[in-house]
Amino acid sequence: MSASAAGAPTLVLASGSRTRAAMLERAGLTAILDKPLVDEEEVKLAGRAEGVPADAVAEALAELKAQRVTRRHPRALVIGADQMLECEGVWFDKPADRAAARDQLLALRGKTHQLVSCAVVVRDGERLWHKIDRAKLTMRRFSDAFLDEYLDRVGDDALHSVGAYQLEGLGAQLFQKVDGDFFTILGLPLLPLLGFLRVHGAGTE
Repeated sequence: MSASAAGAPTLVLASGSRTRAAMLERAGLTAILDKPLVDEEEVKLAGRAEGVPADAVAEALAELKAQRVTRRHPRALVIGADQMLECEGVWFDKPADRAAARDQLLALRGKTHQLVSCAVVVRDGERLWHKIDRAKLTMRRFSDAFLDEYLDRVGDDALHSVGAYQLEGLGAQLFQKVDGDFFTILGLPLLPLLGFLRVHGAGTE
């Protein structure tokens, strides 16, 4: 599947993220979803052991995802993406359950953390483009009662993102200040990506 009927290159999103897929769809792009098999924890553990910064780990994971998928889609533009959350030198992952989500939010409460989002585009094993962007978010000092009510209301949605929140929903109530691009916070530096795709005939002029 080298190109669409209109002659534009096929787009593939190497991800299982419903948020990233929705961002592309709302921007008018049609992408095939192909979730790669990547041991993210192994990559992060190696990064921690080697003292690699969070943005380099996000870039490595984004490219690894794209490279794992590109062989299944000849001539397609394959988008890999990853996001890291860092607070005072600690990296946070998606929580495994409600208790882990509560612990994460308590650790972030009243502090400023950084979200690093990276996108990499690969075609036939060749990296064509990448972009790293960062945002800083400061959580307010919410009460324990508010935290428990928040977790009750969002349910399993708290388990679908690093930090246990979605800024586009009830998660906005957790914050005092946000500095950075909205799409980057959601997990994809979308505007630079759209610019690259337009140059390569995969976007709207």
